[in-house]
Amino acid sequence: MNKEEVEDRMRIDPEYRFMVGQSIREANDRENPERAKIEIGKCYEEIIEVLNYYMEMPDNQKKIAALWIIGTYFHKDFSTFPFFFINAMRGSGKTRLLNILAHLSKGSKGQVQTGITEAVLFRSPPSETLILDECESIGSKDKATLREYLNACYKKGGTVRRAKKNKEGGYDIDTFHPYKPIAMANIWGMEEVLGDRCVNITLEKSNNPIKTKKVENFDTNLKIEKIKRTLEQFSVACVMTLQKNNIYKWNDFIDNKYNTAQPTQPTLTTQATQEEEVEEVGLDMFFNKIDETGIDGRNLELLFPLILISRFLSDTIFEEILIIGKELMDLKKEDEFIESRDVSLYNFVSEFNEEREFHSIKELTNHFKLWLGESSDEWINESWFGKSLKRLNLVIDKKRLPSGRFVSLNVLKAKEKLKIFQKEEIKK
Repeated sequence: MNKEEVEDRMRIDPEYRFMVGQSIREANDRENPERAKIEIGKCYEEIIEVLNYYMEMPDNQKKIAALWIIGTYFHKDFSTFPFFFINAMRGSGKTRLLNILAHLSKGSKGQVQTGITEAVLFRSPPSETLILDECESIGSKDKATLREYLNACYKKGGTVRRAKKNKEGGYDIDTFHPYKPIAMANIWGMEEVLGDRCVNITLEKSNNPIKTKKVENFDTNLKIEKIKRTLEQFSVACVMTLQKNNIYKWNDFIDNKYNTAQPTQPTLTTQATQEEEVEEVGLDMFFNKIDETGIDGRNLELLFPLILISRFLSDTIFEEILIIGKELMDLKKEDEFIESRDVSLYNFVSEFNEEREFHSIKELTNHFKLWLGESSDEWINESWFGKSLKRLNLVIDKKRLPSGRFVSLNVLKAKEKLKIFQKEEIKK
């Protein structure tokens, strides 16, 4: 039907005229950033309510999960988007949380995948959020192709190429662009390279019957249906606003703030109208708050989309997410530190003689820092070193003297444990 035919029908058919007017109003609503902010802000609160109804989770985990769900609706407009990783023991609700993500995230259709093949992953639509459970074996040698695919999924521009035999006996090269939102869960923790691309949460087992005895009626939950419909409707307007605060302006901000070797470049507010100047000053303040958290590198790259979304929704949510994001990244750094330092500590102790002689904790700490070549590392102090020896069961005996604490090292234990890690490295 062309424009003239539509106008003719509108003149003679009041019901059709109302229907067209309603469609125009809805279209205007969808493209209105202020209306989008209100509606998506409501969705943020409602997602937290859904999580609170079904799950036993700390508030900070609910908030970061809600933002990640919202982010799946316009992840394609970011250059990166973090994996969402759930680590939990059996019976902690990880599969339930994955099911909630599957019913609320963009394009996931309520499906949680287990035992998924590389071929299916390569060919899944770019707009589909993948929800993967039981990822225990993801670090094994035979999962190298799967890891290759997943490693390319968190950043736009990554490709996976596969050769396919054709009828003529030759090969055609298929190129896949795997960038998409992915949530994963397992019991034992994430493989190191993939873990570096994740926002991580750890669920604890709940004995609260108000949560554990609820059935998963997600398909018939009207609030879940409403949230998903609203996010589909208003995500376009949200993207329009988010693009004003993109990563390129962040890079300009960093250049202006830290580039002291060269003449200062024009600031974000130079040669702008009064309205633009007010907006850019606000953007400077926004960026400065992010910078003051000390988050950098890949952690900043992963959190940036969630931070931009939080700012779009409200200053309060933005301030909360900055705090939560910093806590999550600090925990992630601590976990990485502990894991790598544990192996180093086994190695360090294994080099001692096996005689049961006592060593000063203070001297051992200093020697360990020198052994690592990190004498200024603030993580490594006497308190951490003593606790780590105890946690790893590397102390045979201990005593306290006026000159400090002394321990006898379990060198044999360290050698045995070190062999295990060396075998795992060979398997990889």
